[in-house]
Amino acid sequence: MTTRWAEVKEGEEPMFSTRMDVIKFLNLMLRHKFFHRAKKVPVTEQELKAKLKRKLEKKPDTEKRGKKGEEDKTEEAESSHAEGNKKDDKQPGITDDKENKKRKTKIRLEMHLDQEFVDGLDAYVWIYDPIPVYYWFFGTLLVLGAIAVCLFPLWPPSVRKGVYYLSVLAAGFLIFIIALAILRVVVFCLLWVVTLGKHHLWLFPNLTEDVGFLASFWPIYQPEEIAEETGLLAEREAQNSESESESSQKSQTGKDFEMVEKDEVES
Repeated sequence: MTTRWAEVKEGEEPMFSTRMDVIKFLNLMLRHKFFHRAKKVPVTEQELKAKLKRKLEKKPDTEKRGKKGEEDKTEEAESSHAEGNKKDDKQPGITDDKENKKRKTKIRLEMHLDQEFVDGLDAYVWIYDPIPVYYWFFGTLLVLGAIAVCLFPLWPPSVRKGVYYLSVLAAGFLIFIIALAILRVVVFCLLWVVTLGKHHLWLFPNLTEDVGFLASFWPIYQPEEIAEETGLLAEREAQNSESESESSQKSQTGKDFEMVEKDEVES
């Protein structure tokens, strides 16, 4: 209400004359998915420690050692901070409000079930998803490529001959992949029947997996026993359940925030 959109000018009506006009406008923006309403969920110390542990597990050993050193330092600092707090507790005249200000509560933002703008202290998250520059670049290349294909009859004979050889090579490679997929299934079925289902053998096990081109052809073979397979399945199920529980605890933005007072923001 203090911006130029609410100022009264001669011969012009302001865009927002009352506070209710602003609320209606923001509610309209929320319906059009410009932002969404979020709720603040406090982050516990156990969740922060689990997050730090997951980061350490993903990093190499050298970085883990450095992190362990940092953890030792932070633990020492926390212990000294705790001792200082104990000393402060013994001193008279220190209230709980000051201690609460010293310890900032970290929160995470989650999607609110009631997506409606409320004139209050709720959190709202802007949805900013611009189109990257490389999208325009590759889109332009696709358009130019389509035009070049349409002009194929006008290409020089040598270029058309080269394109013909490339198309034959691509078709041969596709036939090779299909034959390889059929061969690996035949080998697997034969070994499974001979060993009565006790042993599995996959040729190029990553051939149909969602991996890179070179990774699709490595390893060349992968023998498995039925006991190992069940163990792997149990491991994968455990990892999936852990990842689901972690994702349910994660915020929509993927970051944690700290609660601050209005006086601190203004200062």
